[in-house]
Amino acid sequence: MPAPSLLIVIPAWNEQETIAAVIAETRSTLPDADILVVNDGSTDRTVEVAHRAGARVLDLPFNLGVGGAMRAGYKYALRAGYQRTVQLDADGQHDPAAVLDLLRTMDEQQAHIVIGARFAGVGTYAVRGPRRWSMQVLSLVLSRVCRTRLTDTTSGFKACDATAVRLFAANYPAEYLGDTIEALVIAARAGLTVRQVGVEMRPRAG
Repeated sequence: MPAPSLLIVIPAWNEQETIAAVIAETRSTLPDADILVVNDGSTDRTVEVAHRAGARVLDLPFNLGVGGAMRAGYKYALRAGYQRTVQLDADGQHDPAAVLDLLRTMDEQQAHIVIGARFAGVGTYAVRGPRRWSMQVLSLVLSRVCRTRLTDTTSGFKACDATAVRLFAANYPAEYLGDTIEALVIAARAGLTVRQVGVEMRPRAG
């Protein structure tokens, strides 16, 4: 049997209002991809709704945060032999159609990781004040670490190839911002190529 190709990993914590629509849109946009919802210790009906929507569900017994949920997703992807993963938010902010842009950039630039960047000339998403300044500083520092221009190093919209999946399945930070900032540092130190592509961020759906 050939190895499965693409796994969409959706970490979800109390997203019963939005998860069914996210799964439906993802399946419609990416019919050849498998969808895995990692339930991060939800106390609402997220698991039930995700099952009914037809997704595979990995049910964590308690809340680990996005990093812990994604590490579980990467372990699942590695054991099942997926060649690529894409992290997608459960609240509807990430457009599944943009997944194709991430994968196209991965192919064209021979990248191991491609970030969907909110501040790369696409869309009108904006932040102000101290948050904006801190994000700019982080992007400047990580651009040097990753040896490429990055404008949105805290984005959770991220595509990984099999090499990155293998790395993150064994070593993916669970602390706050570790799943974005520290994960990129780990990838750069392992010699992985990181790139970005501009994406438009949508309002939270629920």
